Amino acid sequence: MSKEKEHVESHFTASDLIRDIVIGMSDGLTVPFALAAGLSGAVDSTALILTAGGAEIAAGSVAMGLGGYLAARTDEEHYESELKREQREIIELPEHEEAEVAEIFQEYGLEDEQIQSIISTLKKNPDKWVDLMMRFELGLEKPDPSRARNSAFTIAISYILGGLIPLLPYFFIANPISGLKVSAIVTLIALAIFGYVKGRFTGTSPWKSSFQTTVVGGLAATVAFGLAKLIS
Repeated sequence: MSKEKEHVESHFTASDLIRDIVIGMSDGLTVPFALAAGLSGAVDSTALILTAGGAEIAAGSVAMGLGGYLAARTDEEHYESELKREQREIIELPEHEEAEVAEIFQEYGLEDEQIQSIISTLKKNPDKWVDLMMRFELGLEKPDPSRARNSAFTIAISYILGGLIPLLPYFFIANPISGLKVSAIVTLIALAIFGYVKGRFTGTSPWKSSFQTTVVGGLAATVAFGLAKLIS
């Protein structure tokens, strides 16, 4: 007697958290790295690089965190606005909403009799009707009430952690150019690892993601260093 193999579906459910970490960490690694590279080509003091880099990380984390907060709040406000509109329409325009329900389920191959049965059930439960329209007509899910706060915190912390990596060598190396060489190696390795992990979580090719992330960060630093050298 053969046993049926139990099917366990494994779905990734922390997409919002990962997205916020990716946003914060990618900019945190790239922007301070480019700034430090640019300053290394223009100044002779690592203290100045650390001061400017620290100020950039502080300002950048606040700006990025605030941007994440406002984006999440915008999503919440949009959802509430559309929710009120759908609630009003099933009362004022029920025939129109019934037709939209029919269109939704026709796409899934349901027969008219089945669709009418569903519509009759929904009419007895307006909240479920509205929820169905929000999900299937508008593609909107109810936002987590703590989403805005969590997003701001996650992006800001990720930016700080990412930004400290390219600055660490300058704490121990007095010469800016020497510090830049070590910073470049450390940061490019961090970018490669981060890109690989990001690819694993987002479902894209980890190696491709690693390569792209590393190239973008390297190019940004190279351009900043070249411009600083040219100007100075």
